[in-house]
Amino acid sequence: MLRATAASWWRHRELRRTGQTALAQRLERQTVLRDLGYLKQAASLPNAHVICGEGGTFLHLGWTFAPIERFPLAALAVARGTPFIDIRSVTDVTAFANLPCVARDGSVDPDPCGPGRSVSLTTYIDMVEKLGARILNDPRPRRSI
Repeated sequence: MLRATAASWWRHRELRRTGQTALAQRLERQTVLRDLGYLKQAASLPNAHVICGEGGTFLHLGWTFAPIERFPLAALAVARGTPFIDIRSVTDVTAFANLPCVARDGSVDPDPCGPGRSVSLTTYIDMVEKLGARILNDPRPRRSI
């Protein structure tokens, strides 16, 4: 899937069309290796997640987002068990924008108030779910009723 996506990217197609096949293949290989690295990081980072909204779908790795044109990468991460947060149904954009960030390394900010505040992924999921988000591959422990 990653190889087919890399080969179909407009820049790589254009290089092939203009006869620069070796360069296209090298760049496609680099893209696949980069994406495999993103998948490995998503599997190993405690707060990695995929978030889907009106602006696109992103694989969030704590300090960076995987590029938007890599939607199949996000789909693969979700298929491998990375938590998925679908915020397309969130209507209170102001409340969503005021949520704290997800902590980069799994740590919890002792003072989750003010600029630059951060919370754990599970706390963030609790908050965004109250706003109407849909969660797949939920990492929170099951709650008994």
